Order: sequence, then C-alpha cells, then structure tokens
Amino acid sequence: ADMGMGSGSGSHTLAALYPELQVIGVDVATDMVELANERFQLPNLQFVLGDIAKQVFDPESIDGILNSSVLHHVTSFNDYETDRARQALETQVAQLRMGGLLIVRDFVKAEDGVVLLDIPSEGSDDPKDLKHCSPATLFERFATEFRSLSSTPGFNYEKLESPRAGWCRYRISDVLAREFILRKDYRADWVSEVKEEYTYFTQRDFETVFRNLGLRVLVSAPIWNPWIVRNRYRAKFHLTNSDGQPAEIPPTNYIIVGERVLPGSGVSFREKSLEAAAGYLTLTQHRNKQTGLVRDLVRRPNLTLDILPWFETEDDIFVVVRGSYPRPILGCQPRGTAPLDAYYTAGYVNEPLLAIQTEQPMGLTVETTLEQSGISADNIDSVANGTTYFPSAGGIQEIVRSVLVRIAPTTVSTPLADRSGFSTSGIVKSIAAQQLLRAAQVGGLPDARIELNTYELFLQQGRDPGPWIGDEINVHETDAIVAQSLDALLGGPRRRVFENATPDQSEGFLELVAAKLEELDADQNVIAQKTLEFVIPKLTSHNTISVALLMQQDGEYWMALDDDDLPAAQSIDGNSNLLVTPAWRLPHDIATLTPALGWIGEQLSANHGITVDDFYVLGGRYFPSPGVTPEAVYPYAATVTEEISSSTPLKWVRLQELVEQRALLRDGHLRIASLRAAHCLGLLTP
Repeated sequence: ADMGMGSGSGSHTLAALYPELQVIGVDVATDMVELANERFQLPNLQFVLGDIAKQVFDPESIDGILNSSVLHHVTSFNDYETDRARQALETQVAQLRMGGLLIVRDFVKAEDGVVLLDIPSEGSDDPKDLKHCSPATLFERFATEFRSLSSTPGFNYEKLESPRAGWCRYRISDVLAREFILRKDYRADWVSEVKEEYTYFTQRDFETVFRNLGLRVLVSAPIWNPWIVRNRYRAKFHLTNSDGQPAEIPPTNYIIVGERVLPGSGVSFREKSLEAAAGYLTLTQHRNKQTGLVRDLVRRPNLTLDILPWFETEDDIFVVVRGSYPRPILGCQPRGTAPLDAYYTAGYVNEPLLAIQTEQPMGLTVETTLEQSGISADNIDSVANGTTYFPSAGGIQEIVRSVLVRIAPTTVSTPLADRSGFSTSGIVKSIAAQQLLRAAQVGGLPDARIELNTYELFLQQGRDPGPWIGDEINVHETDAIVAQSLDALLGGPRRRVFENATPDQSEGFLELVAAKLEELDADQNVIAQKTLEFVIPKLTSHNTISVALLMQQDGEYWMALDDDDLPAAQSIDGNSNLLVTPAWRLPHDIATLTPALGWIGEQLSANHGITVDDFYVLGGRYFPSPGVTPEAVYPYAATVTEEISSSTPLKWVRLQELVEQRALLRDGHLRIASLRAAHCLGLLTP
C-alpha cells in the first residue's frame, strides 16, 4: 500500500517495477483517486480512497506499507502534534501481516542544538518578491511565517555579521536551520510550504517509535540526495556548530524500514558487557620483510560456502535468501566508533544461505542445505560457480566461495531451525534480484555477499540488472592514462613478502573482543542472550572508505588499480600480490563524511600522486563480513584531474575488461567498486 499517493505516479512506478506485487495507492482526496484510476492502469495496480492515519485495510492483510513524504502532512494539518504521526504508524502496523514491512521516507528532525547559518544577501531585499529576493531576505520572511497555521507562527533569531562578504549570519536552533534549508528553493509554492512543519521526529525518535510498535528496524538512515547536495546545498549556505567548527550538510531525506514480528520476538540487541575472548576466532601476525611492518589477521575455524538459489519467472529473476538473520555486532558501536552517516540497523539482515564446508562433497552440501531451507533437492535444475574473493584482505584471512543454484519457480517462506542462539535464525524467502541491487545502491542491503552473487547471476545469464538509481558520475576525458591490461598485471612476477611473526610482535592493529549480546523485545525484556566474539581495528575506526578512481580516454572508461601485497592473499593463495582498489580505514577522530573525504583526498595525493576533482557516492555502505567484524565500507567513485603524477603506482585498466574478467578480481572491495561503477556507467546492460 502506497499511503498518500497523491497523483499516483509513484504507485504506478512501483507496480511497473514489480509486476509480481499488487500495489494499492491510497489517498484521502476523491478527485486524486479518480484521476489516478483514469491515468494509470496496470493489472497489478489499483487506487482507493482512504485516510492514511486511519484504518484502510483489514487487520494483518497487507505485506508492505510505504509512507513517502506524507507523514509530515499528518502532523502539520493537525495542530503540529507530533504524536499524530505515532498514532498513524500504530494504525498502519495493525494492518500489516507478520513479517510485513513498514517504510517511512520523509524528513528527519535535528537533535537539540544551536548553529550559525550563513546565507547570501545578494538579491532583492523585498520579502514580497519571492522570485528575486535574496536568500537572507527569504530567511527573514520565513522567520515570520513558519508554521503559518499556528496561532503563533514564526520564531526568533539573532542576526550577526558574517565573516563572508555579501552574506548574512543568523544564530538559530539546528531544527529551524534545517527547516529553512529544506524548503529554501521551493519559492513557487512558498505560501503552502510554510504551512507545513517538515520535521517531527529525530532519527532516535523514529527508531524508538518503531521498536515500541513491535518492529525490527532493518534500516534507519539519513539520505543525502546527490543532485540536491551538489546543486542546491554545496556553497549555497554554511553551517557552523556552537564550538565554531563547520557542521555537516543536513540530510535531504530519511528512510526507516521496520519488520513486524510476533509479540515477544526480538526487535533489537544490547551490548551488555565485555567477556573474555572465547577462542573461536584466531589472530595471527605477519611481518612484511621489506618494511618490517607487522600485520594482524583474524580467521575463523571453518570454511563456509555461500549458496544462492534462484529462479526465473516471465517477468523477473528471483533469488532465495536467508532473511532477518541476527547479526547483532552490526548494531554495536564498539569502543565508541559511530557510523559516518548515522546509519543504524538493529542487526537482522538478509544474507545468502550459508553452509559449513566439511568432507562432504559440495553437491551434497548444497542439497542438504536446501532441504533444511524448505527446498527439495528435486527442485534443483543446475549448479554453477558463483564468486570467489577476499571479503576484507587487509584484516580477515578468509576466502568467500559461492554457488548459484537454479531451482524451479517456487514460493518459499520457511523459518530456519534454531542455530543462532537468539529468538530467530532467519526465514528463507525469495526476493526480486533487481530489487536487491536497488537496495544496495541506497544503503538498504548491509550484506555484500548477496550483492556480489546477484551481479554474478545477472552477468552469467546475460540479463539486465536494471537501472542504476544512485549518484550519477561525471567522468572526465583525458589523454594522460598509461593503459595496461588485466592479463599483463596478473602475469607479472609473483611475490611473497610476508613471514610469520609472534603475538608479542604485533603492533596492535586488530583486537579480539567478546561481548554478551542481549536480545530485547518491544517491551525491552531480555528474551535471549549470547556471548559473541568479533574483531575490531584497535588503531583506527571501523569505518573504511574505498575509492573507484575513474577516467575516460579514447571513448572508454578506465579504473585505477593498486598492485598491493596483503598477508591474507599469501596465506590463502601462496603469493602476496593482490590487485585492489584504494581503500583506507579512517582515524578515530574522523567521525563524519566531509572530513573523511578530505582525509581520503590527502591520502590519494600522498600515496598515489592523484588529485581528485570530485567524489561521488558509489551506492550504499556495506559490511564485508558481518559474522566477524562490524567494519563498514563506504564506497565512493572519484574523478581525477588531468594532472596524473608520472610516479603514481596505480595501474589503469579498462572498466569493461574488469567486468569481463571479474573472476580474476580477488579483492572484494575492488569487485564491488568495479561492478557498481560499471552499472552506473551503463556497462552492464546486455
């Protein structure tokens, strides 16, 4: 159900994207419903009259409810009472089936605080001239009429002298600064826009409301629309915190996704206490014979096999995954390291079916795993090799192997037997493959393994992975690239630069920790607990940024690779050589995206002789190994200025060649970066 569907175009887009779904647009306005029914007609689409804050459907009858930029209308046109949003969500939850999803995409309120807002004063000083008045004049008008439906509209501010010539400075609350920034470009509809209060819940409020309503928070994330940031925010205003430091650009939107579960089921995890390491994970040390640097590696005792069943319908490819599997360390903030982008997940994720590799032949392992997942071995049509790669070769001694298992079209919804030690061990379900990739592009797919295997599936089948919905990359043309082939790079001399070291020689790069994790229900009762062991970086944060450096030459796209030496490669493949995309774990004192990208730019210049022209978000963040570490990777693409240092160690390879020979790319970060970049630039369309 698409609540408050307005014109109905969004509902129509959903129905066209997902023909297997029955999409119902809901609106309170009779004329809008009638127009939508006339304009948009698909066999899986209908429009009905209804108030999104009241019951529209029978209890427990809907699989998913979407509120896209509508809940702030519920509060704004009901005396700005924020509890009206909670009441509306409570009513909607009652209409969801167990396992159904509630999605809210709206604006997010800032936490309490005071900021300095600098905006240009160039333009007309007539506040009635909405088309031509300066941003500063518009702000001062806004201060008189914000929440115009209230008996006391507007707010107070303090006007100060700006250090920027031709600008004005205002001291106001962060909440009010965000309200102005969000609507400063909506001048044509200004009178109606100032009636509304865009922000009503903080991110913390949203998450609390969802948990109290019995929902697992699968994703809670601010959104920075790249086009809006680049064209309407960057250099159009400046925010300064109360401590005098530049503040982050506020998010343009926010999304939260919750899964309805039975009363008494787990909805969140709490890290209760530290425990002694249990010995499940092992740390080993490896000295670089050339530099003397000792690197730590973590390994787990068993080899695993990722299994991705899939089937085809007339309209789409579906993959079968283990949904809502508990990975509680993803929701932990060990030793105070926070996400760069305020992303939160309760720790219930979609991931491939997972099997422990034993002496049993692989084919039998696949059959056994599928039988345990509610899929008969008789339904297997064929088995093909999937991906093989290092998930995080800088710290994890592990190679991920997978198989793609074609099965007969099936409907599967099988709760898995208890193996996690928590209230759930996940449920086996099918998801449209293109939907998974779209989720990855906007940060809604925490597990990187599903994404890589889904890309592999589309490429092996010669199918279109669908449109790229993330940031668009403007790649520069150059003639400065010294081109190399992947075969030539991989055909070079083999290296073995590491030797074993002892624990006392470790430089403390990684730390093994164990924590008691408590699973809580909606009433905050502890319903399960388990001690889990995991590894965190000790000298850096657990936030990593990877960079796909891109250029265009001779009508083709090129990507820069680093011919690195890593101990995980030597431990598993026998040689230390590994082609990687540049990536760095961030220092502890870098906590937000703007300084992080500035620091990454400095590293690219110092280590690779590269000057970055601009950074582009290359899809959402991902977790390379959710069962071992809470490390999160933020992938970016970067365009490079034409002045490329002749001393750069980077190697430029055609992006199309990287796609075609992806099986040779063993670094997981490189594989994700190259496939996402190729998808964005249109190289994956058959």
